[in-house]
Amino acid sequence: MENKNNFGVYIHIPFCKKKCNYCDFISFCNKDNLIEDYIECLKKEIEKFDFLNKNVTTIYLGGGTPSYIDSKYIVDILNLLKEKLKSNKTEFKDLEITIEVNPGTVTKEKLEMYKKVGINRLSIGLQETNNNLLKQIGRIHTFEDFLDTYNLTKEVGFNKINVDLMIALPNQKISDIKESLEKIVNLNPNHISVYSLIVEEGTLIEKQIEEGKMLLPSDEEERNMYWYVKNFLELAGYNHYEISNFSKKGQESKHNLNCWNQEEYIGFGLASHSYIDKTRFCNISNLEKYIENIKNNDFDKNKIIEEKQTKEDEEKEYMMLGFRKIEGVNISRFKEKFLENPLFLYRKELDKLVNEGLIIVDLDNIKLTNKGLDLANIVFEEFV
Repeated sequence: MENKNNFGVYIHIPFCKKKCNYCDFISFCNKDNLIEDYIECLKKEIEKFDFLNKNVTTIYLGGGTPSYIDSKYIVDILNLLKEKLKSNKTEFKDLEITIEVNPGTVTKEKLEMYKKVGINRLSIGLQETNNNLLKQIGRIHTFEDFLDTYNLTKEVGFNKINVDLMIALPNQKISDIKESLEKIVNLNPNHISVYSLIVEEGTLIEKQIEEGKMLLPSDEEERNMYWYVKNFLELAGYNHYEISNFSKKGQESKHNLNCWNQEEYIGFGLASHSYIDKTRFCNISNLEKYIENIKNNDFDKNKIIEEKQTKEDEEKEYMMLGFRKIEGVNISRFKEKFLENPLFLYRKELDKLVNEGLIIVDLDNIKLTNKGLDLANIVFEEFV
């Protein structure tokens, strides 16, 4: 039976020029000697996967810094996928194909090769326009480097561009955020992602904060920053469609929306995550072991099953993911997918959250209120 749902492909490139001080992703800045082996193994993993009856609509290359490695590897990966997806319902040229790029790691030649091989969306990691703050969090670039990269992307002809910004950085003030937003909105990208800094265990930034070398904004200041961003971007014509994401009309990230709509996806490469047949699984995060296992044709040794969902698990997760979207959980789609009414199924949880002013039922949607946006984790916890 043909699967009519959207299916996503994620590809993990775990190499960087330098690891940022706040980063706890699986990425390496001192293992360039393994890049070629890694790409060969990644391609073998893609080759082995059966795409029959999967309607692939998005491909996302993340990292690490995919733009750090030689563009010939990116071209090889996408040419292989193009071959594998010959019988795909959606034509390759119509897929949303995104690559993450960092200023200081791309050239015009690289961008031209990306475009030629079918990449049509770029996500540029800027984080801040204040060079002192960039240096403080361990970024390798300045705002001027970002501008050079952004101008190159326009010159090459990319028109779907996301810019990543961060708030709640140590020593960051609302005036810094205001300046960043003004400068970015003037460039008119069609998508902006804004993430609050999460201090992860074992990162350099955690150590610096513990030693008192850096001071984080208070929770109240972080929330003020968030609402400043939301109001500023909405007034500038951006639609706030997910907790951390804003886009021009019709320019939402399809790849991310598929995840929040609980569509299936496959992750290729180190530590990548997948969701297929109500099962969540991931690859191991040891680079050398990942390569060794594939070279020995032990593909299953790279796979870790995280969760096999029951219908109840699936329904709860659908609610939790749905609340990440500003439009919330669509009641009709829930009924269609699970043949149950969420208003009845979760009447206790929903009554409690409505009474606490965290959610509202609005026509055919159950969604977060403004207060709920600030306390989203409390809402999510009801469906864990």
